[in-house]
Order: sequence, then structure tokens, then C-alpha cells
Amino acid sequence: MKPAQAKAPNKTSHKNILNPLLRRAIFPLYSKYMVQTDKKFPHFQLETYNPKKDEVEKITNADFGGKWLVLFFYPADFTFVCPTELLDMNRREENFNKLKAEVVAVSTDTVYTHKAWIEMEELLKGFKYLMAADHNGKFSRELGIYDEEIGMAQRASFIIDPDGILRASYIVADPIGRAAGEIVRMLKALKFVRENPGKVCPASWDEGEATLTPSIKKAGKVYKELKR
Repeated sequence: MKPAQAKAPNKTSHKNILNPLLRRAIFPLYSKYMVQTDKKFPHFQLETYNPKKDEVEKITNADFGGKWLVLFFYPADFTFVCPTELLDMNRREENFNKLKAEVVAVSTDTVYTHKAWIEMEELLKGFKYLMAADHNGKFSRELGIYDEEIGMAQRASFIIDPDGILRASYIVADPIGRAAGEIVRMLKALKFVRENPGKVCPASWDEGEATLTPSIKKAGKVYKELKR
């Protein structure tokens, strides 16, 4: 008679048991650090460097009530793509003012690094926006844009409406600079649909161009609307 052989552990069964448990444990934590469009934007309080006054100030959501707000996250001061992005945003100050929009640049640097960078980088001479310091990365983590491997925020843009609702957000790869003109265009479109309920803006819409009024009668015939 052959000796009884011990059964090998059923690895598959362990996985089947463990995975649902892990999913239930991890998902609430993961979802906690996600922000959704058309939902209330998370509360924040950040220390900022104000280059116009050469002073350190604190800001919260309440400071922007009734205004559009653009939170412009970038990886770090004293880098290479970042100053070109901030320069591009700075050149659009008149556009943002016309749209009654405030811009806050944010990174995981300190306010002191912000000040030093502004003073040393020629591209940033005359920079006008507040520069927020998320030095411990807490806010970036809450928004789901913190890169744990490098310890910096990603290139993320958030557009928040006057009621504190997130209306647009996007992230680009680190080697690619964003276009301030596209943020202005999105702001114009978001402002238009806010002021004109029932209207929607087609792709690449810009101020003065044709918009659409959704209707079951127009389904499949959008081309006719855009020809007008």
C-alpha cells in the first residue's frame, strides 16, 4: 500500500478568497483619493507665495467663492518644462481676467523655493499668479495626482466653477508641456454652458461658434445643426 500523500495547498482557492477581501478593503481607500467631474471639489488650505506682494499668504476654497478657479499643478521648481508652462499661463493673464478666473500654480515645493525660482528664472520675471506649496504632498494625494516614486505632483489641471464644483480635469505626461490657450478655451466653453442651460458645445468649440441644443429629434442629424 502506498503511503498517503499530503495534498498540495490549493493556491487558487486562497486567491479566490483573498482577492475579494482585498478589493473590499482597498477600494474605499482608493476611491477616497479620487475626484470626479461635476462633484464638489475637496476642501483645501494651502500656503502660497504671492509674487506681486512678495509675501506668504494662506488660501482656502472660500477665497474663490463666486469665481472660476484654475489649479495648475506642476512637478517642481527649477526644472525644465515647468517654467515654459508657467510663462504660457502668465501670458494669458488678460484672458483669465476677462473670464473672471483665478489661477493658482501648485507644486510640492516650499514657498521659499517658489520665491527663489521666480527671482532666478528669467522666463518667470513678472510672474503674477499665486504659487501654492503642497510640500508634504497631502493635497496632491487626495486628488490622486501624487507620484509616490518621484515624490512630486503630476502635470494636472483642475477647473472649478464659482459654486466650487469641479468642471474639468486632465493630466499629461511629465515630458509634455500643456497649452494655456486650451485651458482658456475650455473655460470659455464651461462658462457658456453655465450661462446658457440646455446648450452644449461641440468639439474644439470656441467663443462665437455654433452650439447645439440636444433633442431626440436631432439625434443622428447633428451635421444639419452644425451647418447653420
